[in-house]
Parts: sequence; structure tokens; C-alpha cells
Amino acid sequence: MPWAAYSGLAAMAVAILAVLFGRRSLRGWPIAAAAMAFVVGAAIAYVPWHYNQLRGSGPNDITTDLDIPPPFAAVLAQRKADNSQNNGEYKGAKAVELQRRNYPDIAPVTLDLPPPAAFDRALAAAKRLGWAIVETDKEAGRIEASEKSRWLGFTDDVVVRVAPAAAGSRIDVRSSSRVGTGDFGVNAARVRRYLAALRAGS
Repeated sequence: MPWAAYSGLAAMAVAILAVLFGRRSLRGWPIAAAAMAFVVGAAIAYVPWHYNQLRGSGPNDITTDLDIPPPFAAVLAQRKADNSQNNGEYKGAKAVELQRRNYPDIAPVTLDLPPPAAFDRALAAAKRLGWAIVETDKEAGRIEASEKSRWLGFTDDVVVRVAPAAAGSRIDVRSSSRVGTGDFGVNAARVRRYLAALRAGS
């Protein structure tokens, strides 16, 4: 990403210099080519800058329960084996503040179903999204899964918790990156997709 930004800035600089020093002799298509080089360079420089801004804008550990986030269990061994930068522990007040600021819409789902039926629906939603199921415990109401990013192959872990609630069952979900400090909003998007799949399930 940094080298892409440098290349884009260099292209912009060359285009500007070409126009400044050749403005008396350049006519027609050379001017158009320099303008195109400037535009392309700006676009190349903008992409890494934009993603760098996104990377620092929010946490990479998203949960529907900010008071008692669902804990990871089965995936912890995989994180340790991968020498993961993140050990799976929730980072507390700072992560809560960032999530409330950036993703205030993320909240648990309550289903009018008893926990066993809600668990089946929660597991079916996870499978529909193509997650790699790591472990399920119907009695404890826990589902753990992982998902790799399409392009870079980074692995994120997910835990779903199904618990009794007054109206039936409450379902919480947590999605967390194994590496890095930012995620470009990937974990929040994953949680939103899962909640939508959960609501749409039958």
C-alpha cells in the first residue's frame, strides 16, 4: 500500500513537471496524456490513503454484546498455533468506545424460539454464509467459526452465543481479526450479514 501511494504521487509530480516545462512546445495529445497521467496517479495515491483512514477508524473486534462479549474457546488454539497478534481477549473500554462511535446499529437479535430451535437457526445461518465451522456446543449455546478474506487470506474468527431470553432466545455474535489493529470495517460487515441472515432464516 505505501509503495502504491508513492508511485501515484510520483506519477502526479512527473505529469505536473511535464506540463510546466513543456507547456510552450506541448500541444494536443501530449497535454491530454499528461492530464491522464495526473488523474491516474491521483487515483492510485487515493486508494491506499483511503484504506489507511478506514483502518484506524474502528476496532477489529466487533460484538453485539458490549457488556459481556461472547468469549472464544475452540479457536484460541488455532490463534496460538498461527502466532496470532491478537490472543482473542476483548480489549475492553477502548474497543467499546470505538464500536459505539462507528457502529452504533450493531445489536443482538431476539427470536421467538426456544434455545434449541434458535441454536439450529443460528447454525444454519452461519453455514449459509460459508463460514468454516470450528466447533458447536448446543447445550452451551455456542458456535465458533472462521472465515478467510478473499484476496489476502487473512483469517477472522466468529463466536455465536445463544441464550434464553424472556421472549424466547437472545443471539449474540462476535467477529474478531487474528492480525492487525484495524480491519477496514470487515468484521462489522460480517456481523451485519450474519444478523440479516439470522432474521431472514426460517
